[in-house]
Amino acid sequence: QAQLVESGGGLVRPGGSLRLSCAASTRTFNNYNMGWFRQAPGKEREFVAAMNWSGASTYYAESAEGRFTISRDSAKITVYLQMNSLKPEDTAVYYCAAQRIYRSGNYDVAAVYDYWGQGTQVTVSS
Repeated sequence: QAQLVESGGGLVRPGGSLRLSCAASTRTFNNYNMGWFRQAPGKEREFVAAMNWSGASTYYAESAEGRFTISRDSAKITVYLQMNSLKPEDTAVYYCAAQRIYRSGNYDVAAVYDYWGQGTQVTVSS
């Protein structure tokens, strides 16, 4: 059964760092584009970062550019989101998602992702 499982969330102080992980259940996901989204209370789910299936291309929301880094380890079938210089406004539930290759080109659109994890809470507070 295709499954994505996030981990690594938690409570961190402003300016701190966290690394989120998204472990996939099958190597099929090595051939998927992967993305990270987040959803804060009372807000819509928003795009954070994405990487194409080969890892050659990455995409970031303006809010994440320069602070967050998406990466993937094909051997571990895992995608990471390194988050530095965290701000209170980064507080949200973070979700990873997998997108079939034929949907490529719409990395920032949640509706075109095929699989989702259950989410991991990130809270940035002093």
